[in-house]
Amino acid sequence: MQAEWTEGAIQQITKENTLKQRVRQRTTDNRALHERLKAARSNLRFQDRRVADLEARIAEPAPKS
Repeated sequence: MQAEWTEGAIQQITKENTLKQRVRQRTTDNRALHERLKAARSNLRFQDRRVADLEARIAEPAPKS
């Protein structure tokens, strides 16, 4: 059986495939950005704890000799 494709059908399929490819790429990009955001938030929490620790150490009275 030989299928005959009209120019319109070919263009529609091409358009749909292009859109699907763009959606896949955007999904991949979104995942990568989400992971980077997650890592940045984790780093920020670590830095906040480190700053709080340093501030607490500065606020402690110096040991008497």
